Amino acid sequence: MARPMTHAHTALVLIDLQRWIVDRPWQPMGGAAVADACGRLREHFAAADSALVVLVRHVRADGADGGLAAAANRPVPGFAVRADEYAVVKHGLDAFEGTGLHERLRRAAIMEVVLAGLATAYGVEATAATAVRLGYEVTVVSDASASESDAQHHEALDRLVALGVRVRTVDSLVGS
Repeated sequence: MARPMTHAHTALVLIDLQRWIVDRPWQPMGGAAVADACGRLREHFAAADSALVVLVRHVRADGADGGLAAAANRPVPGFAVRADEYAVVKHGLDAFEGTGLHERLRRAAIMEVVLAGLATAYGVEATAATAVRLGYEVTVVSDASASESDAQHHEALDRLVALGVRVRTVDSLVGS
């Protein structure tokens, strides 16, 4: 049985829920379904006043993709950053690399990160692996993430479990 999660020292980190990424073909569920699942998580964690919600977006460092204002780089509907949330802009796969995320989480006394978004075998896996190395307890939400194939999604989750990451479902975190 999974250990109960307390929100007091937990951050929900939602990765790459922007148009050009969500609109790509993903498995085992499409990007819109991943965004819906992430929305459920976000509302649950936002309702727990003590949890921190972090929204991560990827843009190219050289600006060749048009930067944050480009239509393709904008968050999908419903994922604009709220006043009580923290926004991270990354230029690679890992949300910790060069973003100040670790420092922000430590200042907020965060000890556990819950990760969801796109894609399991890219941004989610890279961020989860770094979080483990940094000493966080890490949970990846399997039905709020997806990858280029079902096999790639499950292989990434298996690699993360081998690192000590917990894998949970949306319902196990928020209830039905």
